Amino acid sequence: MTVSPKPQQPQVTSKLLSPLLKACRWFREFCNGWSSYLLNLTGYVPSHFFRNFVYRSFGVKLAQTSSILSRTRFMNPQALSIDEHTAIGHDCIFDARQGISIGSCVNLASETRIYTMQHDIDDPFFETTGAPVVIEDYAYIGTCVIILPGVRIGKGAVVASGAVVTKDVAPYTMVGGVAAKFIRERSQYLRYKLNHSKWYL
Repeated sequence: MTVSPKPQQPQVTSKLLSPLLKACRWFREFCNGWSSYLLNLTGYVPSHFFRNFVYRSFGVKLAQTSSILSRTRFMNPQALSIDEHTAIGHDCIFDARQGISIGSCVNLASETRIYTMQHDIDDPFFETTGAPVVIEDYAYIGTCVIILPGVRIGKGAVVASGAVVTKDVAPYTMVGGVAAKFIRERSQYLRYKLNHSKWYL
């Protein structure tokens, strides 16, 4: 008895879905790019209250007692969380595509860059890889610091100006350099609260 082969099903569904998926992906990227552009423009408005209102409207989880100073730039603002009494300096960059969590009473000085995604230089197709960044309570990040994907900065830790942080920083320690290395311990008796919300900054 001869069994006739089953007729091949027409791949109409996959042919229709492919352009639709591409269109949806393009639209999502367009919306993300447009929202980032608007937020970047907002950074030039000389009003702390207006900027923070817009940032919250676009999904930044920003506590009422915290502040972001001028000219800050965002990627995927919905995945950025900033807790109470935290101060963010001028000209910072938050690449929150994989998530950024910043605790309470944290001070990020001007021109800090936090990245959660980067290219894999050993991948044959130069694909991107990434992981969330976490900065715990009372951490102090100096000017022009770069924090790379997957880093956790412990409670009360200090990162000296100009450092590049490639791995976790233990609580109440100070690190510095490229790549950042241990310098000394920090006092654990920290009780301050930050408030940099001047109306004109």
